[in-house]
Amino acid sequence: MADDLLFGAEEVAVELFGSATARRKVYHLHSQGVLPTFNMGATICGRRSTLRRWIAEQEQAAQIARK
Repeated sequence: MADDLLFGAEEVAVELFGSATARRKVYHLHSQGVLPTFNMGATICGRRSTLRRWIAEQEQAAQIARK
């Protein structure tokens, strides 16, 4: 279960965007309530499995919208 936890905006950014430099994007999307992330104290965290499921749902919604 610990392997599934992404601790900090940098880890979430690497998982989603492939680069820790995208952490500001993570801060913004988190503050807007767009990402399925949560806070542990002042640190943004997410679960790798939840983020991957969220991406799959976003892809599916985009495909339905194109039809």
